[in-house]
Amino acid sequence: MNKTRFTALLITLSIVLIFLFRTDAPEIQTQKLGAHDLVLAFGDSLTYGYGAPDQSYPKQLQPLIKREVINAGIPGELSSTGLQRLPKLLERYHPSLVILCHGGNDILRRMSQEQLKENLAAMIRLCRKYRAQVLLVDVPALGMLGLKTLPLYAELSREEGVLYEGEILAKIENDPALKSDTIHPNTSGYRLMAEAFKKVLKAHGVI
Repeated sequence: MNKTRFTALLITLSIVLIFLFRTDAPEIQTQKLGAHDLVLAFGDSLTYGYGAPDQSYPKQLQPLIKREVINAGIPGELSSTGLQRLPKLLERYHPSLVILCHGGNDILRRMSQEQLKENLAAMIRLCRKYRAQVLLVDVPALGMLGLKTLPLYAELSREEGVLYEGEILAKIENDPALKSDTIHPNTSGYRLMAEAFKKVLKAHGVI
């Protein structure tokens, strides 16, 4: 192979690799929270702290990050209802960060994952409208070998360019010692959630 053909082959391979590994995901832009900035924990029973309400993850996260964390979790809520509820909370609190942990009830009822993704995307865009950063939490679903993460959460985090935690709930849900019932964490499980969220926030310079 002569030099010209070899160079042409390298260029072709480079172009192919660019298209294989390219991503249209926006870059994650983060900003350090001020000492008095509010954090809104938004979700369903996993946010509310069902099973250990006095030791919910928002309650345990607050001293870890030294910012006020508002618990806005409602047990049993569907993502469609959460989407309707979120604007009033954003208007009331104007949080600098929203931890979005929603969708479990949609998953349990085997509702449309496409619609769930659309609802979550709409929530993220609402948060952006109010200039709040977002940490999206992956809610797992039942698989052949236990509970596993759903691709839609990771996909959405890339598409919307938001912070993402994709492991902690699957870990808790697959360990009975960390749960108060078949679904909800106990105090230790909620503690692990709080620590995992702190780790993501610290790694990205938010705290």
